[in-house]
Amino acid sequence: MALSHTILNVAIDIANVDRSVYESLTLKVAQHPSESDDFLIGRLLAYCLEYREGIEFSRGVSSTDEPAIMIRDLTGQVTDWIEMGTPAADRLHKASKATKRVAVYFHRPPGPYLGQLAGERVHRLEAIEFYQLDRSLVTDLTAKLDRRMKMDISVNEGHLFVTLNGHVHEGRVEACAAG
Repeated sequence: MALSHTILNVAIDIANVDRSVYESLTLKVAQHPSESDDFLIGRLLAYCLEYREGIEFSRGVSSTDEPAIMIRDLTGQVTDWIEMGTPAADRLHKASKATKRVAVYFHRPPGPYLGQLAGERVHRLEAIEFYQLDRSLVTDLTAKLDRRMKMDISVNEGHLFVTLNGHVHEGRVEACAAG
């Protein structure tokens, strides 16, 4: 018998001073059985950091032709392809050719990944945005993961303040470069 997705119900208030985004969201987030808790937390943080009209989670890690998160314009065209972790170079190449913007968020340190990308064939590699989520923040939030959560996320100058179920956690999101 196949394992099923775990559904998380998350109420989130976003106050992103860096991007002038202030929203209250109620999300149902599906966690694929093969998806680690820290990957899920990273995906949730990336969603909040990227939040704007047209944003959506993909069908999940089992979907090989979609990013973790995408943003569509009013015509339904994908304009932003947002990945988690360390996607293969050919995946980034395809994404960069298909969309205006590609961003990758790391929920774990990328190690040699960014250096290796420089030697790969990736369309517009210099335009791809890479962001490192604070590892201790991801670890702290993962420890508090529950099926029902209330989060407040404030972002100011790349510094994240996340209140999860009454406990405040903080960390940074920092831009990285390939090569």
